[in-house]
Amino acid sequence: MGGILDGRVALVTGASRGIGYFTAIELAKAGAHVIACARTTGGLEELDDAIRRETGEGATLVPFDLADMNAIDALGQAIHDRWGKLDVMVANAGILGVISPIGHVEAKVFEKVMLLNVTATWRLIRSVEPLMSKSDAGRAVILSSGAAHRCRPFWGPYSASKAAVEALARTWAGEQQNFTLRVNAVDPGATRTAMRAQAMPGEDPDTLPHPSDVAKAILPLTYPDMSETGRLYSVREKRFLTYHMPD
Repeated sequence: MGGILDGRVALVTGASRGIGYFTAIELAKAGAHVIACARTTGGLEELDDAIRRETGEGATLVPFDLADMNAIDALGQAIHDRWGKLDVMVANAGILGVISPIGHVEAKVFEKVMLLNVTATWRLIRSVEPLMSKSDAGRAVILSSGAAHRCRPFWGPYSASKAAVEALARTWAGEQQNFTLRVNAVDPGATRTAMRAQAMPGEDPDTLPHPSDVAKAILPLTYPDMSETGRLYSVREKRFLTYHMPD
């Protein structure tokens, strides 16, 4: 039986663990050929083994650091040369930085959070937009966080970066409104990941949803029949949220 994403090409960043890892597996199970990106070669190889067990076919593994902007550009060129299009992009990679008062955050830490969470996402959008325009139903999913809106004390760098990422997603969605590309952000909610453990070291991870559950919620946003765009999908609430101006 064919999958709903048969014949489609999907790119996932941060695919070596957590939400990205399980999203890549779900995409492959649905029939997509997955281009998996992450810094950790070992994690990508484990992902490839998992995908082969599920589907009998492997993924394309691209180990590189998203801080390398030239590598992001080269990725787009490589996808063009091999497939000529990109149907799905899941921009999942990101870092927390530090939990600290804003005035105590070191400049190099703040700059790294912005580089990896925001600038790399913009560069990825720029690199793949021409490829996604070749798809008959391009679907982009950009991982955000409730931190973008709650702006909890001591979470300044991460909150600011995720607010910026959502602004990029909304702007891109508006620019593509009259075309076939659909762009949405996702708030996964608190999830059993290494980043969550870093942020909340005293929390019992068994009380949190597994990243595989989040991946299953993300998958329908990549389907060709997904019509929503420019919105925020809340995994916890299981619905799209609509942006509006502050009251």
